Amino acid sequence: MTTQTRSFTWLALLLLACGALADAQAPAAVTTKSAINIPFEAYTLPNGLNVVLSTDRTTPTVAVNIWYHVGSKNELPGRTGFAHLFEHVMFTGSGHVPYGVHDKLTEGVGGSNNGSTSNDITNYYETIPSNYLESALWIESDRMGFLLDTLDIAKLNAQREIVKNERRQRMDNQPYGRVFEILSNNIYPATHPYHWDVIGSMEDLSAASEEDVKNFFRLYYAPNNAFLTIVGDFDTAQAKAWVQNYFGDIPRGKPVPRPNVAPVTLQTPKRLTFEDQVQVPRLYVVWPTVGEKNDDRFALAVLGSILAGPRTAPLTKALVFDTQAAASVSADQNTNEDVGEFFVTITPRPDHSLTDLEAAADAVIQKMKADGPTLEQVQKATAGEELSFVRGLESNLGKAFQLANGAAIHADPGYFRTEYQKTLAVTPADVKRVANKYLTSGRVVLSVVPAGKADQASKPAESQSVK
Repeated sequence: MTTQTRSFTWLALLLLACGALADAQAPAAVTTKSAINIPFEAYTLPNGLNVVLSTDRTTPTVAVNIWYHVGSKNELPGRTGFAHLFEHVMFTGSGHVPYGVHDKLTEGVGGSNNGSTSNDITNYYETIPSNYLESALWIESDRMGFLLDTLDIAKLNAQREIVKNERRQRMDNQPYGRVFEILSNNIYPATHPYHWDVIGSMEDLSAASEEDVKNFFRLYYAPNNAFLTIVGDFDTAQAKAWVQNYFGDIPRGKPVPRPNVAPVTLQTPKRLTFEDQVQVPRLYVVWPTVGEKNDDRFALAVLGSILAGPRTAPLTKALVFDTQAAASVSADQNTNEDVGEFFVTITPRPDHSLTDLEAAADAVIQKMKADGPTLEQVQKATAGEELSFVRGLESNLGKAFQLANGAAIHADPGYFRTEYQKTLAVTPADVKRVANKYLTSGRVVLSVVPAGKADQASKPAESQSVK
C-alpha cells in the first residue's frame, strides 16, 4: 500500500475515532500526517483530584474512567498482591452503595463496568447511557471516600479467596501461565519493584491483615493520587458541578511516596528451564529495556513489528515459512511506566528443537543489528503501529484511557499527540541503534517444556531448572 493511500485510510479512521483532524479540510492535505484532535479540558480540585473532560456527542453514551496511580510496584516484598486485591474489594459495596447497586446502575441500564490492575496503575471504569453519568460519578466517589465504612474481615477474606482462585486458574493451572512471573523474578532483583507478579503470591495474600489492607487504601486511594476522566455525550458545566459535589469534600491524602526504580541490565545471559503441564515446548527470549518515559520505546516497538508478524517479516519468514521449523513466532516491546522488556517467543513444530530455533532467531537478529531495517520495513511497521494507536481511540472508553495515561504517567492529558508523532518519526537508524543497544547477550532465555522432558530445553546442559 502506498503512502498516499495509507494516509487517506488514516484520515478516515481518525475522523471516525476522534471527530476531526487538524488541517484535513482540503484533499491536498491527505498526504500530510496531521495531529490527532481530541478536545479536552483538564483541571484539579483543591483536594488534588485530577479531572479531564472530553465531549463527543457521536453517541448518547459516556465513559467514566478513574485511575489510581498505584500498582504492584508500590507493594513491598512479603506484602505483594495488595493492589490487585483492592481491585476486587472495590466491587463489594461502599458506605452508601450496597453490594449489587453498582451493576444495576451500569449493566442493568445497558452499560458496563470493570477494573484492572497493572504494575503501575489500578483503574475502574464504566460506560453508561448519558443520563446515568451522575450515578456513575456517585458510585466512584463513594468507593473513593467511603469504602472502608463497610469493609470488614469477612469481605476481605471472601475477596482474598477469589484472588487466590484467580491465580490458580490463570497462572498455576494454566499452560505457560507461570511464564511472566518466572521472567520478572529473574530479570529484576528481589527488592526491585517489578520483581513480583501483579497478582501476588499465595503466601502474601494469606498473610495480609485487615489493617494492612486498610492502610494501603488510605495512602493510595486518595483524590490526590487519582485521575478522573469523563469522555462522551455530556454537558461540561453540569459534569463539573457533579464532580465538585461528589468528589470535592473527600479529604486529600498524605503525599504518596514513589518507589525508586533503577534500570536493569544483565551482564550475562540467564538460561532457565521450567517443566510445565504442556504438550508443546516453547521458547522465550527476553531482554530488559526501557519504560514509558524513554523515547527508545518507540523504536523498540517498531523493531518488534518489523521482526515478526506478516509472512515477509524476517523472523516469521525464516522460522515459520522458509524452514517450517516453528509453528509461530512473535516479537514485541512490553512497556511499563519505569521499565520494559523486549520479547521473542517461539513455538516449534514437531521434531524441531528449541536449541536450533534459538540459533536461527539469533542469526536473524544479528543480521538486523548489522544491517538495520530498510525504509520500507520501517514504513510498514509504523503504519501498523499507527493503525493500532488509532483503533484505540475509536470508543469513548479508549479515548478516556489515552487521556488518563497521559495525565497519570506524563503529567499531560494531551500526551497522545506526542506519542502519535514520535511513533511516526522512527527511522531505520533508530531501529538499528536500539537493536544493538538492548538486544545484547544480557538476556533471559526460558524454555518451557513438558514435565519430565527437561532435555527438550534450549541448550539443556547450560540451563537451570526453576520451579
